[in-house]
Amino acid sequence: MKKALITGITGQDGSYLAEFLLNKGYEVHGLIRRASTFNTRRIDHIYRDPHVGNGINLKLHYGDVAGMSSLLDIIYNIKPDEIYHLAAQSHVRVSFDMPDYTGDVTGLGTIRILEAIRKSGVNARFYQASSSEMFGAARPPQNEQTRFEPQSPYAAAKLYAYWVSRNYREGYGLYACNGILFNHESVRRGETFVTRKITRALAAIMAGQQDYLYLGNLEAKRDWGYAPEYVEAMWLMLQQAQPDDFVIGTGEAHSVREFLEEAFGYVGLDWQEYVRIDPRYFRPTEVDILLADARKARKAMGWVPHINFHEMVRIMVDADLELAGVPAPGQGRYLLESRFNSWHHWRDQIRSMEIEVRN
Repeated sequence: MKKALITGITGQDGSYLAEFLLNKGYEVHGLIRRASTFNTRRIDHIYRDPHVGNGINLKLHYGDVAGMSSLLDIIYNIKPDEIYHLAAQSHVRVSFDMPDYTGDVTGLGTIRILEAIRKSGVNARFYQASSSEMFGAARPPQNEQTRFEPQSPYAAAKLYAYWVSRNYREGYGLYACNGILFNHESVRRGETFVTRKITRALAAIMAGQQDYLYLGNLEAKRDWGYAPEYVEAMWLMLQQAQPDDFVIGTGEAHSVREFLEEAFGYVGLDWQEYVRIDPRYFRPTEVDILLADARKARKAMGWVPHINFHEMVRIMVDADLELAGVPAPGQGRYLLESRFNSWHHWRDQIRSMEIEVRN
């Protein structure tokens, strides 16, 4: 049985990756920060208390990428075959307000893990969650050869993590890969990210709980994919004979305005009646368009996305409508049932959020 360690396991990508690896027969270990409140709702449906019985393949460990000693101890004791480093301060707009914290966690957190791997002597394959934001102002489409032009503290921190991962690969012979993932969304996306902010607000508006949705730049274009498909790409990278870096995306770009049109139009509403612009949500330096050229990943790993932009939006809208107690059109639910047989995971997620709200 292979062992995998996931930092950021309680996030969107971490929770989907944990499910994916458990289904592959892995023993999965997750790094979580100690807090006074529970922050594990995205993985509650797959976690079992180790006191209940044997055969538990998901184990959680308290630690923080801001501290070297705990990382070294955990990696040395677990001796994972694969390490997926997903933990970060990952909100681009917030990185302008907290640049020092973003640099410490998102940038230096990566070199702490790499040093822990090197010093422990553990022969683990390492995945670094790089970001399309590193391309910034670069001309689209962007691929592995495109020059990076970061436009935010978050992007600059990710770029540092990208280069130190390559440095440890070339300097110390570590199996280290950079997955340069373009935007990927789902029903588990954080509530402050623009896509989930839109679908949650739409549900609240239809439930009579909210009047308006406040946003910033509506013209920014992103290559948006479906998050559960992207964690498979992470895994595929660590299965290659040699470590390498890969761009992952759909090859299509859509604006925030188009996301609004798709989401509100899906339920028969005109988004312009409900959306207001708030200058506070504009970034000091904007990124106009990010568009992936993922031909390398397609050729080397056979990875291709299957859920398109319109389907992804409907999946997310259905989920938030049901969470708000509003009847959903159901096209997103049908899509998951017919293609992936994973609707029960979505239902478990909704139930866990409902319980959290009631408590």
